[in-house]
Amino acid sequence: MNHREAAARTGRTSGPDDSVDLLAGVAEGRRDALARLYDRYGRQAWSLARRICGDDALAEDAVQEAFTAVWREAGRFDPRRGRASTWLMTLVHHKAVDLVRREDTARRRTVPMDDDTDLALPRLPGADVDALGAVAAGTVRSALDALPADQRHALALAYFGGYTQREVATLTGVPLGTVKSRMFAGLGRLRTALGPVLGEDDVR
Repeated sequence: MNHREAAARTGRTSGPDDSVDLLAGVAEGRRDALARLYDRYGRQAWSLARRICGDDALAEDAVQEAFTAVWREAGRFDPRRGRASTWLMTLVHHKAVDLVRREDTARRRTVPMDDDTDLALPRLPGADVDALGAVAAGTVRSALDALPADQRHALALAYFGGYTQREVATLTGVPLGTVKSRMFAGLGRLRTALGPVLGEDDVR
């Protein structure tokens, strides 16, 4: 079963959450423990990666890299510093961001994306998603590409992943105030870029 199929399943946890014990098992080289962690968090991991990457294949690669890192680095997890799920999702976030950056770099070195490339857009507060979908792809792409990577990723976690600002701060390892500033600045840039096309009320 691939990561996309895992994302289609309903998440389940039988009995108390023993994720810390499972990570300890992974650190001891137990593949069954890794498989159980994947069964438990694969759906959430793929959903987060998909929302950051905006692409199914990249999301699968990010999840694969994240669980490979879990296999290699499980011994570094310290339960005194946070939950197992947060540690794992932080790995997923980092791998997804790295893949997006590598793809952006490779794309800039080759040819621009076609104008009909599909885009995964953040659900802005009060925005009409159908209206956004009707906007010329080049205009929307330009607005998103113009955002600094840190602003784009903070918005992706909040509006794609459904994380609170405090959770975004935990996932990205930056202060809460910095997350708030990045999101505020990113939304401001999008309003400026898309307001003339959609109308100011649609992007507030």
